[in-house]
Amino acid sequence: MRRYFWLLSPVALLVAACATSSDDGSRLVRVDHYVPVKSTAPAFAGQEAKIYVREVVLAGTALRGSAPVGVVLFVHGAGTPAEVTFDVPYNDYSWMAYLAKAGFDVFSMDMTGYGRSTRPPAMNDPCNFSKAQQAQFVPSLIPAPCGPSHPSPITTMDSDWNDIAAVVDHLRVLRRVDKVSIVGWSQGGPRAGGYAARNPAKVARLVVLAPAYTRASPPEAPNPLPPSSGPMTAQSQTDFKANWDRQVGCAEQYEPAASAAVWTEMLASDPVGATWGLGVRRAPQVPTWGFNQAVVAKMQTPFLMVTGAHDKQVAPERVRDLYADLGSKEKVIIDLACSSHNAMWERNRLLLFKASLEWLKDGKVNGTSEGELKLGY
Repeated sequence: MRRYFWLLSPVALLVAACATSSDDGSRLVRVDHYVPVKSTAPAFAGQEAKIYVREVVLAGTALRGSAPVGVVLFVHGAGTPAEVTFDVPYNDYSWMAYLAKAGFDVFSMDMTGYGRSTRPPAMNDPCNFSKAQQAQFVPSLIPAPCGPSHPSPITTMDSDWNDIAAVVDHLRVLRRVDKVSIVGWSQGGPRAGGYAARNPAKVARLVVLAPAYTRASPPEAPNPLPPSSGPMTAQSQTDFKANWDRQVGCAEQYEPAASAAVWTEMLASDPVGATWGLGVRRAPQVPTWGFNQAVVAKMQTPFLMVTGAHDKQVAPERVRDLYADLGSKEKVIIDLACSSHNAMWERNRLLLFKASLEWLKDGKVNGTSEGELKLGY
């Protein structure tokens, strides 16, 4: 595989790897960006963090420096980094590649504390896991359970919005566009939706799978921030599989090989966590606020939301609440059959991908710009 190195912006280091040997402009390339941001995360406030951004794009678009169809930014959920969630290197499982092949210039980002972005030093202390999660590291990593060295949130929803703002502004300059569209998953709902609510002029459309919406969530950050007995979380492969299996409602809902591919990428995204115990994925425990009934009632950004029929992490009722409360006139909710919280890695993923493509291109799914659709039944 050839590698090309070039500088496209004075504020980001970019490294691109061609995905195929074709030279006709129809191949996909992947480009690594590192976007600097002055952090507002409590455990790293005032210091410069580097936000990892992965780009997946047709080679011709990358070389041209413009996006003929549009720019899409993927935003991850509470635990799994974005490049793991949305660019799985297994068969046709990459949601990013699906949209890139349709002509979009597609990016994903890891918040501070996740994946390949800067991790605050507090994340190197296993005492910042809850005592229940620390048990798996005794005595191999720590001699006994211990109290947190950073007993408050490491990052927050406000610091996540600050990270998103830096990346969105970078992409607007890089690709010479006024607006980007944002695709999210789970806690990516309040991340993407909360950012869009505060910056409507910069967001064209929203797509969120399993948006983690709570009508009565706090309108803003509590002051002072509440103490936490576990400001960081760990997920092992056993945890990952058990959480997925409890949401299976159909035969052959997901492929074991796909699960294995995701987990391999998960450990690769966290080389430190991969050496702890049997190998874990670390993430900050981020409290959610600022994405409640009062906020979404004022939103006008076109919004596609998708709920998996068997999702036990963000129940379909919560997504229906969001649909009912949302002020946008262009809004569609999809009930996706035989799907869990991890629908993008399951057998009906292409229905999800196709719906997102239609929405991002035309603001409609199956010709509908408002209402509920059932897919895969």
